[in-house]
Amino acid sequence: MASKADTGSAGKAAAAGASASQMKLQTLLLHPAASSVTDPYDASGPPLYQTATFGQPSATEGGQFDYTRSGNPTRTMLEEQWAALEGGCRALAFTSGMAALAVATKLVSVGAHIVAGDDIYGGTSRLLAAVVPAGGVSVSNVDMTDISAVKAAIIPGKTQLVMVESPTNPRMQICDIKAIAAAAHVAGALVCVDNSFLTPLYQRPLDLGADISMTSGTKYIGGHGDTTLGMLAVRDAELGKKLYFLQNAEGAGLAPMDCWLALRGLKTMALRMERSVANAEKIAEFLAGHPLVRRLNYAGRPQHPGAGVHAAQASSGGAMISFETGDLQASKMIVELTKLYKVTVSFGNVISLISLPCFMSHASIPAEVRAARGLPDDLVRISVGIEDAADLIADLQQAMDAALTEKRRREASSSSSGLLLCCPAAKGCVRGQLGWPNTLHA
Repeated sequence: MASKADTGSAGKAAAAGASASQMKLQTLLLHPAASSVTDPYDASGPPLYQTATFGQPSATEGGQFDYTRSGNPTRTMLEEQWAALEGGCRALAFTSGMAALAVATKLVSVGAHIVAGDDIYGGTSRLLAAVVPAGGVSVSNVDMTDISAVKAAIIPGKTQLVMVESPTNPRMQICDIKAIAAAAHVAGALVCVDNSFLTPLYQRPLDLGADISMTSGTKYIGGHGDTTLGMLAVRDAELGKKLYFLQNAEGAGLAPMDCWLALRGLKTMALRMERSVANAEKIAEFLAGHPLVRRLNYAGRPQHPGAGVHAAQASSGGAMISFETGDLQASKMIVELTKLYKVTVSFGNVISLISLPCFMSHASIPAEVRAARGLPDDLVRISVGIEDAADLIADLQQAMDAALTEKRRREASSSSSGLLLCCPAAKGCVRGQLGWPNTLHA
Protein backbone atom coordinates (compact mmCIF):
# COMPACT_ATOMS: atom_id res chain seq x y z
CA MET A 1 0.00 0.00 0.00
CA ALA A 2 1.43 3.36 -1.01
CA SER A 3 2.06 5.98 1.66
CA LYS A 4 0.47 9.43 1.59
CA ALA A 5 3.87 10.84 0.68
CA ASP A 6 3.89 8.64 -2.40
CA THR A 7 0.47 9.72 -3.68
CA GLY A 8 -0.23 13.08 -2.03
CA SER A 9 1.30 16.16 -3.62
CA ALA A 10 2.62 14.32 -6.65
CA GLY A 11 -0.76 12.79 -7.40
CA LYS A 12 -2.57 16.09 -6.96
CA ALA A 13 -0.02 17.91 -9.11
CA ALA A 14 -0.43 15.36 -11.87
CA ALA A 15 -4.19 15.72 -11.70
CA ALA A 16 -3.86 19.49 -11.86
CA GLY A 17 -1.46 19.21 -14.76
CA ALA A 18 -3.93 17.12 -16.72
CA SER A 19 -6.42 19.98 -16.76
CA ALA A 20 -4.05 22.94 -16.50
CA SER A 21 -4.70 23.99 -20.10
CA GLN A 22 -8.39 24.39 -19.28
CA MET A 23 -7.85 26.30 -16.05
CA LYS A 24 -8.19 30.06 -15.85
CA LEU A 25 -5.03 31.94 -14.91
CA GLN A 26 -6.63 33.07 -11.65
CA THR A 27 -6.98 29.40 -10.68
CA LEU A 28 -3.45 28.51 -11.77
CA LEU A 29 -2.15 31.17 -9.39
CA LEU A 30 -3.51 29.06 -6.53
CA HIS A 31 -3.33 25.58 -8.03
CA PRO A 32 -0.09 25.26 -10.04
CA ALA A 33 0.26 22.54 -12.64
CA ALA A 34 2.51 19.53 -12.07
CA SER A 35 5.92 20.36 -10.61
CA SER A 36 9.19 18.47 -10.78
CA VAL A 37 9.61 19.27 -7.08
CA THR A 38 7.87 16.78 -4.79
CA ASP A 39 6.98 17.77 -1.24
CA PRO A 40 6.80 14.57 0.83
CA TYR A 41 4.65 16.32 3.44
CA ASP A 42 2.06 17.80 1.06
CA ALA A 43 2.29 21.22 2.72
CA SER A 44 -0.43 23.76 1.94
CA GLY A 45 2.27 26.33 1.23
CA PRO A 46 5.47 25.94 -0.81
CA PRO A 47 8.50 24.90 1.28
CA LEU A 48 11.41 27.31 1.62
CA TYR A 49 14.73 25.60 0.91
CA GLN A 50 16.98 28.18 2.54
CA THR A 51 20.25 26.45 1.78
CA ALA A 52 23.33 27.04 -0.36
CA THR A 53 24.18 23.40 -1.07
CA PHE A 54 22.57 19.96 -1.33
CA GLY A 55 23.98 16.55 -0.45
CA GLN A 56 24.74 14.28 -3.43
CA PRO A 57 23.93 10.55 -3.87
CA SER A 58 27.61 9.67 -4.14
CA ALA A 59 31.05 11.09 -4.88
CA THR A 60 30.53 10.56 -8.62
CA GLU A 61 26.75 10.87 -9.01
CA GLY A 62 24.89 14.18 -8.95
CA GLY A 63 21.39 14.84 -7.65
CA GLN A 64 18.65 17.11 -9.02
CA PHE A 65 20.13 20.06 -7.09
CA ASP A 66 23.68 20.71 -5.94
CA TYR A 67 24.27 24.46 -5.47
CA THR A 68 21.60 27.14 -5.14
CA ARG A 69 23.25 29.41 -7.70
CA SER A 70 22.54 26.67 -10.25
CA GLY A 71 19.13 25.70 -8.94
CA ASN A 72 16.96 25.45 -5.85
CA PRO A 73 13.64 23.63 -5.30
CA THR A 74 11.87 26.81 -4.20
CA ARG A 75 13.11 28.62 -7.31
CA THR A 76 12.08 25.70 -9.51
CA MET A 77 8.54 25.83 -8.12
CA LEU A 78 8.34 29.54 -8.96
CA GLU A 79 9.82 29.11 -12.42
CA GLU A 80 7.55 26.21 -13.35
CA GLN A 81 4.43 28.01 -12.16
CA TRP A 82 5.39 31.19 -14.02
CA ALA A 83 6.07 29.28 -17.25
CA ALA A 84 2.53 27.89 -17.10
CA LEU A 85 1.05 31.36 -16.50
CA GLU A 86 2.96 32.77 -19.48
CA GLY A 87 2.06 29.87 -21.77
CA GLY A 88 5.76 29.05 -22.12
CA CYS A 89 7.89 25.94 -21.84
CA ARG A 90 10.36 27.47 -19.41
CA ALA A 91 10.74 30.43 -17.08
CA LEU A 92 13.74 31.72 -15.16
CA ALA A 93 13.79 33.80 -11.96
CA PHE A 94 16.42 36.54 -11.61
CA THR A 95 17.57 38.88 -8.87
CA SER A 96 15.75 41.81 -10.53
CA GLY A 97 13.99 42.82 -13.71
CA MET A 98 17.17 44.53 -14.88
CA ALA A 99 19.20 41.38 -14.23
CA ALA A 100 16.73 39.50 -16.42
CA LEU A 101 16.94 42.06 -19.23
CA ALA A 102 20.72 42.22 -18.98
CA VAL A 103 20.93 38.46 -19.51
CA ALA A 104 18.58 38.73 -22.50
CA THR A 105 20.94 41.23 -24.13
CA LYS A 106 23.80 38.74 -23.72
CA LEU A 107 22.13 36.65 -26.43
CA VAL A 108 23.33 39.28 -28.90
CA SER A 109 26.69 38.69 -30.57
CA VAL A 110 29.56 41.18 -30.58
CA GLY A 111 29.14 43.48 -33.58
CA ALA A 112 25.39 42.87 -33.77
CA HIS A 113 22.52 45.29 -33.18
CA ILE A 114 19.56 45.87 -30.84
CA VAL A 115 16.44 47.91 -31.59
CA ALA A 116 14.55 49.35 -28.61
CA GLY A 117 11.83 51.91 -28.00
CA ASP A 118 12.44 55.58 -27.27
CA ASP A 119 9.91 55.62 -24.41
CA ILE A 120 11.29 52.99 -22.05
CA TYR A 121 12.11 52.51 -18.39
CA GLY A 122 15.09 54.56 -17.27
CA GLY A 123 17.03 51.52 -16.08
CA THR A 124 16.59 49.83 -19.44
CA SER A 125 17.70 52.99 -21.21
CA ARG A 126 20.82 53.16 -19.03
CA LEU A 127 21.63 49.50 -19.73
CA LEU A 128 21.31 50.00 -23.48
CA ALA A 129 23.13 53.34 -23.55
CA ALA A 130 26.04 52.71 -21.19
CA VAL A 131 26.55 48.97 -20.72
CA VAL A 132 25.53 47.10 -23.86
CA PRO A 133 27.61 49.23 -26.29
CA ALA A 134 30.72 48.54 -24.18
CA GLY A 135 30.28 44.90 -25.17
CA GLY A 136 30.47 45.73 -28.86
CA VAL A 137 26.72 45.83 -29.54
CA SER A 138 25.06 48.85 -31.16
CA VAL A 139 21.62 50.10 -30.13
CA SER A 140 18.96 52.12 -31.96
CA ASN A 141 16.04 53.74 -30.14
CA VAL A 142 12.92 54.31 -32.23
CA ASP A 143 9.25 55.15 -31.85
CA MET A 144 7.82 51.67 -31.36
CA THR A 145 4.29 52.90 -32.01
CA ASP A 146 5.33 53.48 -35.64
CA ILE A 147 5.74 50.05 -37.23
CA SER A 148 7.32 51.59 -40.33
CA ALA A 149 10.01 53.17 -38.11
CA VAL A 150 10.60 49.82 -36.44
CA LYS A 151 10.99 48.07 -39.79
CA ALA A 152 13.38 50.77 -40.99
CA ALA A 153 15.52 50.39 -37.87
CA ILE A 154 15.85 46.62 -38.17
CA ILE A 155 18.98 45.64 -40.11
CA PRO A 156 18.63 42.17 -41.66
CA GLY A 157 21.56 39.99 -40.71
CA LYS A 158 22.70 42.40 -38.00
CA THR A 159 19.75 43.14 -35.73
CA GLN A 160 19.48 40.22 -33.33
CA LEU A 161 17.13 41.56 -30.65
CA VAL A 162 14.14 43.90 -30.59
CA MET A 163 13.10 45.09 -27.12
CA VAL A 164 9.52 46.26 -26.62
CA GLU A 165 7.42 47.77 -23.84
CA SER A 166 3.64 48.03 -24.16
CA PRO A 167 2.28 50.03 -22.48
CA THR A 168 5.51 51.99 -22.36
CA ASN A 169 7.03 53.44 -19.23
CA PRO A 170 6.19 56.20 -18.41
CA ARG A 171 4.01 57.64 -21.22
CA MET A 172 1.79 54.56 -21.62
CA GLN A 173 2.20 54.36 -25.38
CA ILE A 174 0.88 51.23 -27.10
CA CYS A 175 3.06 49.17 -29.43
CA ASP A 176 1.73 46.48 -31.76
CA ILE A 177 3.58 43.46 -30.37
CA LYS A 178 2.34 41.06 -33.04
CA ALA A 179 3.36 43.35 -35.91
CA ILE A 180 6.76 44.09 -34.36
CA ALA A 181 7.41 40.39 -33.77
CA ALA A 182 6.54 39.57 -37.37
CA ALA A 183 8.90 42.26 -38.70
CA ALA A 184 11.71 41.15 -36.40
CA HIS A 185 11.36 37.49 -37.28
CA VAL A 186 11.58 38.22 -41.00
CA ALA A 187 15.03 39.66 -40.28
CA GLY A 188 15.98 36.78 -37.99
CA ALA A 189 15.82 38.80 -34.77
CA LEU A 190 14.44 37.78 -31.40
CA VAL A 191 11.77 39.85 -29.65
CA CYS A 192 11.77 40.53 -25.90
CA VAL A 193 8.72 42.23 -24.38
CA ASP A 194 8.77 43.94 -20.99
CA ASN A 195 5.30 43.01 -19.70
CA SER A 196 5.74 44.36 -16.17
CA PHE A 197 2.76 46.74 -16.34
CA LEU A 198 0.23 44.03 -17.20
CA THR A 199 1.69 40.58 -16.34
CA PRO A 200 0.29 37.50 -18.13
CA LEU A 201 -3.01 38.09 -16.36
CA TYR A 202 -3.80 40.86 -18.83
CA GLN A 203 -1.34 40.38 -21.70
CA ARG A 204 0.62 37.34 -22.88
CA PRO A 205 3.49 38.40 -25.16
CA LEU A 206 4.43 34.84 -26.10
CA ASP A 207 0.94 34.37 -27.56
CA LEU A 208 1.54 37.49 -29.66
CA GLY A 209 4.76 36.21 -31.20
CA ALA A 210 7.39 37.40 -28.73
CA ASP A 211 10.30 35.06 -28.07
CA ILE A 212 10.93 36.30 -24.53
CA SER A 213 8.48 37.77 -22.03
CA MET A 214 10.06 39.72 -19.17
CA THR A 215 8.23 40.73 -16.01
CA SER A 216 9.73 42.71 -13.17
CA GLY A 217 8.27 40.63 -10.35
CA THR A 218 9.23 43.29 -7.82
CA LYS A 219 5.94 44.84 -8.82
CA TYR A 220 2.74 42.81 -9.09
CA ILE A 221 4.17 39.35 -8.37
CA GLY A 222 5.54 40.33 -4.97
CA GLY A 223 2.99 43.10 -4.63
CA HIS A 224 4.01 44.36 -1.21
CA GLY A 225 7.27 46.17 -1.92
CA ASP A 226 9.32 43.67 0.07
CA THR A 227 11.15 41.67 -2.58
CA THR A 228 13.05 42.31 -5.80
CA LEU A 229 12.96 39.89 -8.73
CA GLY A 230 12.61 39.52 -12.48
CA MET A 231 11.17 36.72 -14.62
CA LEU A 232 11.90 35.59 -18.17
CA ALA A 233 9.60 33.17 -19.97
CA VAL A 234 10.14 31.49 -23.35
CA ARG A 235 8.42 28.97 -25.60
CA ASP A 236 11.55 27.64 -27.31
CA ALA A 237 13.41 25.04 -25.24
CA GLU A 238 16.79 25.79 -26.82
CA LEU A 239 16.40 29.48 -26.09
CA GLY A 240 15.54 28.56 -22.51
CA LYS A 241 18.75 26.54 -22.24
CA LYS A 242 20.82 29.49 -23.46
CA LEU A 243 19.22 31.82 -20.94
CA TYR A 244 19.71 29.33 -18.12
CA PHE A 245 23.39 28.97 -19.01
CA LEU A 246 23.81 32.74 -18.75
CA GLN A 247 21.80 32.93 -15.53
CA ASN A 248 23.95 30.24 -13.91
CA ALA A 249 27.26 31.52 -15.30
CA GLU A 250 26.62 35.07 -14.09
CA GLY A 251 25.09 34.09 -10.74
CA ALA A 252 21.89 35.98 -11.48
CA GLY A 253 19.43 33.42 -10.10
CA LEU A 254 16.93 34.53 -7.47
CA ALA A 255 17.61 33.62 -3.83
CA PRO A 256 15.30 31.10 -2.12
CA MET A 257 13.68 33.57 0.29
CA ASP A 258 12.74 35.94 -2.52
CA CYS A 259 11.38 32.99 -4.51
CA TRP A 260 9.24 32.03 -1.53
CA LEU A 261 7.92 35.60 -1.18
CA ALA A 262 7.10 35.61 -4.90
CA LEU A 263 5.25 32.30 -4.62
CA ARG A 264 3.23 33.72 -1.75
CA GLY A 265 2.53 36.88 -3.73
CA LEU A 266 1.23 34.94 -6.72
CA LYS A 267 -1.68 33.62 -4.67
CA THR A 268 -3.22 37.08 -4.36
CA MET A 269 -1.90 38.70 -7.54
CA ALA A 270 -5.21 38.48 -9.41
CA LEU A 271 -7.18 40.00 -6.53
CA ARG A 272 -4.68 42.81 -6.05
CA MET A 273 -4.46 43.66 -9.72
CA GLU A 274 -8.22 43.56 -10.22
CA ARG A 275 -8.70 46.06 -7.40
CA SER A 276 -5.88 48.29 -8.61
CA VAL A 277 -7.25 48.30 -12.16
CA ALA A 278 -10.77 49.14 -10.97
CA ASN A 279 -9.35 52.04 -8.96
CA ALA A 280 -7.21 53.21 -11.88
CA GLU A 281 -10.21 53.40 -14.19
CA LYS A 282 -12.00 55.70 -11.73
CA ILE A 283 -8.92 57.84 -11.14
CA ALA A 284 -8.34 58.20 -14.89
CA GLU A 285 -11.92 59.40 -15.29
CA PHE A 286 -11.37 61.98 -12.55
CA LEU A 287 -8.10 63.19 -14.06
CA ALA A 288 -9.67 63.52 -17.50
CA GLY A 289 -12.00 66.17 -16.11
CA HIS A 290 -9.51 68.16 -14.05
CA PRO A 291 -8.49 71.52 -15.57
CA LEU A 292 -4.85 71.09 -14.54
CA VAL A 293 -4.38 67.99 -16.69
CA ARG A 294 -3.05 68.91 -20.12
CA ARG A 295 -2.48 65.34 -21.31
CA LEU A 296 -3.67 62.05 -19.78
CA ASN A 297 -2.00 58.72 -20.48
CA TYR A 298 -3.98 55.62 -19.51
CA ALA A 299 -4.15 52.56 -21.74
CA GLY A 300 -7.68 51.72 -20.61
CA ARG A 301 -9.31 54.87 -22.00
CA PRO A 302 -11.20 54.57 -25.30
CA GLN A 303 -9.70 57.96 -26.22
CA HIS A 304 -6.15 56.60 -26.03
CA PRO A 305 -4.55 56.81 -29.51
CA GLY A 306 -3.49 53.17 -29.22
CA ALA A 307 -6.81 51.90 -27.86
CA GLY A 308 -7.53 49.68 -30.85
CA VAL A 309 -4.16 47.93 -30.80
CA HIS A 310 -4.26 47.59 -27.02
CA ALA A 311 -7.73 46.03 -27.06
CA ALA A 312 -6.50 43.46 -29.59
CA GLN A 313 -3.55 42.34 -27.48
CA ALA A 314 -4.49 43.04 -23.86
CA SER A 315 -7.56 42.53 -21.68
CA SER A 316 -7.08 45.46 -19.30
CA GLY A 317 -5.74 48.99 -19.19
CA GLY A 318 -3.69 48.14 -16.12
CA ALA A 319 -3.17 50.26 -13.03
CA MET A 320 -0.53 52.71 -14.27
CA ILE A 321 -1.41 56.30 -15.16
CA SER A 322 0.67 59.30 -16.15
CA PHE A 323 -0.34 62.86 -16.94
CA GLU A 324 1.14 66.22 -17.85
CA THR A 325 0.25 69.59 -16.38
CA GLY A 326 2.52 71.72 -18.55
CA ASP A 327 3.96 73.22 -15.36
CA LEU A 328 6.74 71.60 -13.33
CA GLN A 329 5.92 73.62 -10.21
CA ALA A 330 2.31 72.43 -10.32
CA SER A 331 3.32 68.82 -10.86
CA LYS A 332 5.78 69.02 -7.99
CA MET A 333 3.09 70.40 -5.68
CA ILE A 334 0.72 67.59 -6.63
CA VAL A 335 3.30 64.96 -5.77
CA GLU A 336 4.25 66.60 -2.48
CA LEU A 337 0.75 67.47 -1.28
CA THR A 338 -0.79 64.03 -1.65
CA LYS A 339 -1.14 62.14 1.62
CA LEU A 340 -2.10 58.60 0.59
CA TYR A 341 0.36 58.30 -2.31
CA LYS A 342 3.92 57.42 -1.34
CA VAL A 343 6.59 59.40 -3.19
CA THR A 344 8.81 56.63 -4.48
CA VAL A 345 10.11 54.84 -7.54
CA SER A 346 8.71 51.49 -8.69
CA PHE A 347 5.08 50.41 -9.06
CA GLY A 348 2.72 47.49 -8.49
CA ASN A 349 2.54 47.90 -4.72
CA VAL A 350 -0.65 47.43 -2.69
CA ILE A 351 -0.26 51.08 -1.69
CA SER A 352 -0.52 53.84 -4.27
CA LEU A 353 2.73 55.46 -5.42
CA ILE A 354 3.40 58.79 -7.12
CA SER A 355 6.48 60.32 -8.71
CA LEU A 356 7.99 62.69 -11.24
CA PRO A 357 9.74 60.13 -13.51
CA CYS A 358 12.28 62.61 -14.89
CA PHE A 359 13.63 63.12 -11.37
CA MET A 360 13.31 59.54 -10.16
CA SER A 361 12.82 56.39 -12.28
CA HIS A 362 14.09 58.07 -15.47
CA ALA A 363 16.64 60.46 -13.95
CA SER A 364 19.51 58.41 -15.40
CA ILE A 365 18.46 59.47 -18.90
CA PRO A 366 20.25 62.74 -19.81
CA ALA A 367 17.94 65.76 -19.91
CA GLU A 368 18.64 66.43 -23.59
CA VAL A 369 17.77 62.82 -24.46
CA ARG A 370 14.54 63.01 -22.46
CA ALA A 371 13.62 66.21 -24.27
CA ALA A 372 14.35 64.68 -27.67
CA ARG A 373 12.17 61.71 -26.80
CA GLY A 374 9.28 63.90 -25.70
CA LEU A 375 9.51 63.06 -22.01
CA PRO A 376 8.56 66.25 -20.13
CA ASP A 377 9.80 67.15 -16.66
CA ASP A 378 6.24 67.89 -15.52
CA LEU A 379 5.02 64.34 -16.19
CA VAL A 380 3.43 62.76 -13.11
CA ARG A 381 3.26 58.96 -12.85
CA ILE A 382 0.86 57.12 -10.57
CA SER A 383 0.86 53.47 -9.60
CA VAL A 384 -2.64 52.85 -8.30
CA GLY A 385 -2.97 50.64 -5.23
CA ILE A 386 -5.84 48.84 -3.56
CA GLU A 387 -7.06 51.60 -1.23
CA ASP A 388 -10.63 52.87 -1.51
CA ALA A 389 -10.97 54.68 -4.83
CA ALA A 390 -12.98 57.54 -3.31
CA ASP A 391 -10.20 58.27 -0.83
CA LEU A 392 -7.55 58.18 -3.54
CA ILE A 393 -9.53 60.57 -5.72
CA ALA A 394 -10.25 62.94 -2.83
CA ASP A 395 -6.55 63.03 -1.98
CA LEU A 396 -5.58 63.77 -5.57
CA GLN A 397 -8.26 66.43 -5.84
CA GLN A 398 -7.11 68.40 -2.80
CA ALA A 399 -3.51 68.31 -4.03
CA MET A 400 -4.40 69.22 -7.61
CA ASP A 401 -6.82 71.95 -6.63
CA ALA A 402 -4.13 73.53 -4.44
CA ALA A 403 -1.60 73.26 -7.26
CA LEU A 404 -4.06 74.80 -9.72
CA THR A 405 -4.80 77.70 -7.38
CA GLU A 406 -1.09 78.39 -6.94
CA LYS A 407 -0.47 78.14 -10.68
CA ARG A 408 -3.19 80.70 -11.39
CA ARG A 409 -1.80 82.98 -8.68
CA ARG A 410 1.63 82.89 -10.28
CA GLU A 411 0.22 83.54 -13.72
CA ALA A 412 -1.85 86.46 -12.46
CA SER A 413 0.93 88.07 -10.48
CA SER A 414 2.66 90.58 -12.72
CA SER A 415 5.18 91.38 -9.99
CA SER A 416 6.15 87.72 -9.39
CA SER A 417 9.88 87.12 -9.18
CA GLY A 418 9.42 83.68 -10.70
CA LEU A 419 10.16 81.99 -7.38
CA LEU A 420 7.68 79.78 -5.53
CA LEU A 421 7.95 79.28 -1.79
CA CYS A 422 7.88 75.63 -0.83
CA CYS A 423 4.54 74.73 0.64
CA PRO A 424 5.10 74.04 4.37
CA ALA A 425 2.30 71.48 4.33
CA ALA A 426 3.98 69.40 1.67
CA LYS A 427 4.38 65.76 2.66
CA GLY A 428 7.74 64.13 1.95
CA CYS A 429 9.01 67.16 0.01
CA VAL A 430 11.32 65.97 -2.73
CA ARG A 431 13.17 69.28 -3.15
CA GLY A 432 16.37 67.67 -1.92
CA GLN A 433 15.98 64.89 -4.46
CA LEU A 434 15.44 67.48 -7.17
CA GLY A 435 18.52 69.42 -6.11
CA TRP A 436 16.56 72.56 -5.33
CA PRO A 437 17.30 74.95 -2.41
CA ASN A 438 15.78 74.30 1.01
CA THR A 439 13.52 77.37 1.08
CA LEU A 440 12.84 78.35 -2.50
CA HIS A 441 11.94 76.45 -5.63
CA ALA A 442 13.36 78.13 -8.72
